[in-house]
Amino acid sequence: MKIKWYGHAAFLITSDQGLKIILDPYEPGAFGGQLSYGKIKDQADVALTSHDHADHNDTKSLPGTPQVVKGSGPKTVKGISIKGISTYHDPSRGSERGANTIFNLQVDGIQVCHLGDLGHILSEKELSEIGPVDILLIPVGGFFTIDAKEATRVSEQIKPKVLIPMHFKTEKCGFPIAPVEDFLKEKPVPKRPGTSEATFDKASLPKKMEIIVLEHAL
Repeated sequence: MKIKWYGHAAFLITSDQGLKIILDPYEPGAFGGQLSYGKIKDQADVALTSHDHADHNDTKSLPGTPQVVKGSGPKTVKGISIKGISTYHDPSRGSERGANTIFNLQVDGIQVCHLGDLGHILSEKELSEIGPVDILLIPVGGFFTIDAKEATRVSEQIKPKVLIPMHFKTEKCGFPIAPVEDFLKEKPVPKRPGTSEATFDKASLPKKMEIIVLEHAL
């Protein structure tokens, strides 16, 4: 299985059989040009969106006709088991920024969890609904989502084998959010492959959590 980070909270997961799943595709130039990552040109079979904000839900601009998945509950889509967990975009039960869906999906026997724009520490109920996680895609930039300290706590709650940070400040994101370095302070040295992609298989997942910082593809 391959995971590619386009930028912001957008990823492409490609299964060993070639099935392509895009998560939280952004609208290029959204919010008055504050988000300047490039256009996603990969053609996906499935597209997941955690909530209806322009930097996470631009499925209409994707090539082809991917099957779009939103909302909570268990689903099986094109042979992929997907579980949506209802959460919030803020610490005030959605009163500030609305709802958010966490997705935990199984691809090639690996559980990949995308937290979307999670805005709070997880409750025991939410944690139980998420279940086991091998690879965690987690926002770390704060302001609109959990910040570095909260992301650290959430990662301790979930206990993934691999953690990939997302939704942080880069030269292509003008949002008032923090860079990934704030999250990496006082953590084990992360792996930095220098590319936008990483390849995983179930048998070689680490026993102790590794942090992998990808470069944005677009």
